[in-house]
Amino acid sequence: MPSTRTAPSRLSTLGAAAGLAVAAGTAAVAYGALIERHWFDIREESLAILPPGSAPFTVLHLSDIHMSPGQAKKSRWLRDLASLQPDLVVNTGDNLSHPAAIAPLLDALGPLMEFPGVFVPGSNDYFAPSFKNPFAYFAGPSKPATPGGRHHPVVLDTDAMHAGFGIAGWVNLTNRAQSIPLKGIRFDFSGVDDPHLNRERYAGWPRGAVGQDSAPHVKIAVAHAPYQRVLDHFTGDGADLILAGHTHGGQVCLPGYGALVSNCDLPTWRARGLNDWESKGRTAPVNVSAGIGTARTAPFRFACRPEAVVLTLTARTHP
Repeated sequence: MPSTRTAPSRLSTLGAAAGLAVAAGTAAVAYGALIERHWFDIREESLAILPPGSAPFTVLHLSDIHMSPGQAKKSRWLRDLASLQPDLVVNTGDNLSHPAAIAPLLDALGPLMEFPGVFVPGSNDYFAPSFKNPFAYFAGPSKPATPGGRHHPVVLDTDAMHAGFGIAGWVNLTNRAQSIPLKGIRFDFSGVDDPHLNRERYAGWPRGAVGQDSAPHVKIAVAHAPYQRVLDHFTGDGADLILAGHTHGGQVCLPGYGALVSNCDLPTWRARGLNDWESKGRTAPVNVSAGIGTARTAPFRFACRPEAVVLTLTARTHP
């Protein structure tokens, strides 16, 4: 008798497809947790914003370190960044992810704190992260936990961390402005507290010197979260460069598409990289770092490697 074959049922076919999807998802999560979140990268950018005739100047932009105890790979990589010998380190916040992380953080950043630096805080420099449903990010920016709120967040010792930075000579730009001369160039900085917590207060640009606006200088604005209102303010106020973090570059991205969320009102295609921002008839370059770490509650990345950014600033060809 001729052999007969029974066609697979639709139910078994769907079951096999579902099994493959689950396996693929599990593999992607494992890759993101075990490999990519430790696959640190250095992104390099170049901008011609210095006064004519200036020598090149390197800025190392760090953001979203999210340090926890026991993160040896991250600590070694951070220490090794000192070999880049930057002219300036800019830290745009969210350094912590655990109450016991301050000492490991300061140790890892120790070699870099031999160089001039400035910093502003992020929300996770004030409060340890708490678990959130990852799908909630598609509904809009996360709601930061605050004292008295439903989740009763763990308060971090922000002052101790800032004191460690300050002892090393890094300048606190939390709702402050300050001029710093570096390599013969006057840098005017203006920074804000974390906009994600609605704590930003604009200090303007440093004032005091007679004729300071006509003297060669560079205006750099620093914030943790790149909300549009903050970018509009600094761009309209004449910033030559804006540095921010917070987005994690989306953290989980689709290859060929990019970030699915930015965790603020920044368009997702701007969640990582160097782009121009236009406001009030002016344009300013904005560098958004994809960050170095992840929150303890979501320890994975996909198609979005952790990064530090080296910006090489060069002289303008026009006055």
